[in-house]
Amino acid sequence: MNLLPPLLDNLALSDPLTYLVVFVGVSLVMLWRIEAMLDHGLEGTALGTLLLPYCSGLGNLIFVALMVSRRGSAAEVLTNCLVNNVTNMTLLLGLPALFWGLQVMPGQAPAGAKGKKPAKAKSAKSANAGTEHQINRLSLLLTLTAVLFFSGAVWLLGRDGKLNQTDGIVLIGLFFFWQCFQVFDVLKHNVRQRVSFGWRFYVDALAVLVCAYLMYETIDWLVTWLSEQKHGFVSRDNLGWLTGWLMVLPNAVLALYWGWRRRADVVYSSQVGDGHICVPLCLGLFALVKPLPVSGFSNQALAMLLGSAVLHGGFLIFRGGLPRWAGGVLCLAYGWFVYAGLLS
Repeated sequence: MNLLPPLLDNLALSDPLTYLVVFVGVSLVMLWRIEAMLDHGLEGTALGTLLLPYCSGLGNLIFVALMVSRRGSAAEVLTNCLVNNVTNMTLLLGLPALFWGLQVMPGQAPAGAKGKKPAKAKSAKSANAGTEHQINRLSLLLTLTAVLFFSGAVWLLGRDGKLNQTDGIVLIGLFFFWQCFQVFDVLKHNVRQRVSFGWRFYVDALAVLVCAYLMYETIDWLVTWLSEQKHGFVSRDNLGWLTGWLMVLPNAVLALYWGWRRRADVVYSSQVGDGHICVPLCLGLFALVKPLPVSGFSNQALAMLLGSAVLHGGFLIFRGGLPRWAGGVLCLAYGWFVYAGLLS
């Protein structure tokens, strides 16, 4: 049952810009309710690892479902997923770092700061904060390690030039093993902290599901409209690239919002975790139905994913976060990726 298209048709607002605005608006509402879950049983890294990836990556899952139902091009699905992931790992982590810096391990406060608390209280508070930052950094390093394994697995399985049904089963199995590990880790944290999921958590979850359905309708309309365009850059010839950029719009909102809030842990975990939805889950699901061709562009994108994961991991270990100049480098690298993959 379609709810949104008849409503917009009656209001004479059935055009691509309207659906794009609705898509972004629904994503913002979803962001609003997910943020509320921080107070209902989830800490920052768990929020980014478990919930934000499914919500921000929901568009990619919907796109895969639509392409399966319409027997769409496997190459466009692969392009959509890889463009989404490379954008997350380079541009959407580079921009917040360039604007505000992504410091997961904050530096020490100046020694001569005024209004300082008594030494014992300050020492205890600093120790607790330092422990939390250390745990967040370790969690992010583990998530980045998963990127290495998932991207490496896709590269190895695709060395014969395609991802077939068996490869898809392997990729889906890897994803759900990772998710099981994360779920038990969150439950273990909540037991230690004596945190439980209150009734508001489930109300927010219901609101997120409603937003998810509206997101499905907007993506369905936009993909249909794009598929009908035969000429120009905004056409079915660039369906993979255009939908890949469309799906990262919620991610961009998340990255800029949490970056502005100085929550580097959530920025990192949401963007890196979202990549797990595309690689391996989306690729694995589509490979169950139709083989995915692994071309030179695919290998180039996988190499960028592997390289950026190593880069982020190195900065987290040795610098405690991503400095501003490195964010600028990642943005330039993304510009080269777009030029090499689309314009060259």
